[in-house]
Amino acid sequence: MMKGMIIKNMTFKVGQTLTVVGVIKSDPKRFAVDIGQSEDKIALHFNPRFDDSRDINIIICNSFEGGNWRQEQREERFPFSPGKEFKISIQFTCSEFVVTLPNGSAFRFPNRMGAEKYSVIGFRGDAVIRSIEIK
Repeated sequence: MMKGMIIKNMTFKVGQTLTVVGVIKSDPKRFAVDIGQSEDKIALHFNPRFDDSRDINIIICNSFEGGNWRQEQREERFPFSPGKEFKISIQFTCSEFVVTLPNGSAFRFPNRMGAEKYSVIGFRGDAVIRSIEIK
């Protein structure tokens, strides 16, 4: 299910924070950061949507398992702009992911799969990823 740039066989585990820095392309529709056990088991699908004909300036989070998307979580805060650099941080706890957005606001998304580590991260869409760091 993951597409685009995929990093496999890495370790993102409970207690760590993933930081992603990138630049939004001009005239973007959407981009996504996916964290999971494999390309078809996604624990966190982080998907800012600029204008994809259904959603405008909203962040959709979800998980994907067994060939199906689960119930999405919609975040109204949207601190992303075309052509601008962004930085997001994703803190991983046993029960949830705490996502900190470029404007410093944060929200929580449940760790629905319950795993204590994930080994695949995917990036796709209308953003150029400049750096990733796990601490």
